[in-house]
This record gives sequence, C-alpha cells and structure tokens, in this order.
Amino acid sequence: MDKELQTLQKFYTIAIEFLTNYSFQLIGALIIVIIGWFTAKYAYALLMRLFESHHFDMTLSKFVANVVKMLIFAAMIIIALGKVGISIAPFVAAIGAVSLTAGLALQGSVSNYAAGVLLIISRPFKVGDTLSIGSFYGVVEEIKLSYTILRNEDEELITIPNKKMIGDVLVNSFEFRIVESSIGVAYEEDPAKAIALIKEVLSGFKEVSNTHKSVVGITKFADSSIELGLRYWVPTKSYFKTQFEVNLALYNTLHVNNISIPYPQREVRILGEKV
Repeated sequence: MDKELQTLQKFYTIAIEFLTNYSFQLIGALIIVIIGWFTAKYAYALLMRLFESHHFDMTLSKFVANVVKMLIFAAMIIIALGKVGISIAPFVAAIGAVSLTAGLALQGSVSNYAAGVLLIISRPFKVGDTLSIGSFYGVVEEIKLSYTILRNEDEELITIPNKKMIGDVLVNSFEFRIVESSIGVAYEEDPAKAIALIKEVLSGFKEVSNTHKSVVGITKFADSSIELGLRYWVPTKSYFKTQFEVNLALYNTLHVNNISIPYPQREVRILGEKV
C-alpha cells in the first residue's frame, strides 16, 4: 500500500511540475487549436459561398473546401505542438512514410479520384446523359469523385470507376439511344412504297424522337429480298420496349398493305444422267 501511495505521490508531483512549467504553453496551444478550428470552418464556408456564386460543381466544391479546411486545421495543430515544446520532425517523417505507403497501396483509388476531378472540371457528360462505355450503357444517375453510376432500362445500377471513364472510349448520346434495324421485302414489291409505310409507322410513335430525324432506305440487295435499313432514336429508358413495339407495328402495316416479307429462298436444279 505504501509503495502504491509513493507511486501516486510521484506522479502527482510530476504533474504539478509539468503544469507549473508548461501551463501557459498549454493554454496557448489550446487557444491556437480553437482559433485553427474556427478559421478552418470560416475558410470552408467562404469557399463554398464563392463556388456557389460562380456555379461550380457541388461535388468538386465540397472536395476542395474540405481539403483546405483540413490543411488549415492541421497547420494550426502543428503550431500548437511546437508551442508546448513537442518536436514535430518525427511526426512529419512518420506522416511522410505513411503517406508513401498508403499512396502505393491505394494508387488505384487515388487515380479514380484524380479522374473524377478531371471529369467534373471538363464535363464531358452530365447527369441524365446516355453513356456507352465498352459493353455497358445507361443513363448517368450520379457522378462521384471516385466512380460514376449508370442506370439502364432494367433499373440496374452500373458503377464504373472514373479512371475507366477517362481512359476508355466514351460515347455520349445524351437522353436518346439509336435503334439500328432492318427488314426485307420481296423483289416484286415497290421498295418506295414500303419505305413510305415504314416512315409513317415511325412518325406515329411518340417515343421516337422528332429532334433526330429517322432514316429509312435500301441497305443491300440480298439473295431473297431487298433489305431496308431503319435508324431512329428513342429514349434510353424505353429502348427495348419501343423497339419491340415498332417491330410489331411494322409487321402489321406491311401485312395489311400486302407487302410480303419473303422467306429465304434457294433454287435447286436436279440434273439427270445422260443416257
């Protein structure tokens, strides 16, 4: 018991001596930290107002403002540590080593963030645009600093890392997507009449874009039919639905107007042996 009391007394004496010698430094350091905290918050609010007044992207604005806020507060903490006599050189070296290790381990994530900043600055697309990248397509749902979210017609969310958005071929068709299709009519039919009927069907669909004019014409002369090509634009979120409805309407229209869609045909000749 006496040994424990002596240990406690020794600790108490050291604490009193520390407070006696460093009380003013501790108070000064605390004041510096408090000033740093409020200065960082003020800088954040000031930058956000500045970005909003110039209509900067909200995601990038928050990112830059938060970085500035953390840098200001970290600088004030370093000053406060020096105020109480704590050397910051070992901390700086440790932070450098940790940053290097983290940078090597997270280089993929860092490149995604860097790509996100470039996307927000250059603005090659915006929320609501239709993007095709590789084998994926969809409407841009959200743009984050590290990734972009697309939503397709099946209501599936596709998350694509931003480094893919920068380093790959990107097709932006805005709110529409093009349908490329074809239909064959018999050689004895009038192709001009068939083209006129197809155009009439397309113009009757409200989902088919009037801004992008539909194109219908002869693509090639196949073995069994004249192949008519169709190119028209529909909203991305109803791409397959509209295409299927248009195909049915085309079939019904050609059938009603007695324009035949021929089966594949082959002419076979049987040659008999000479007697």
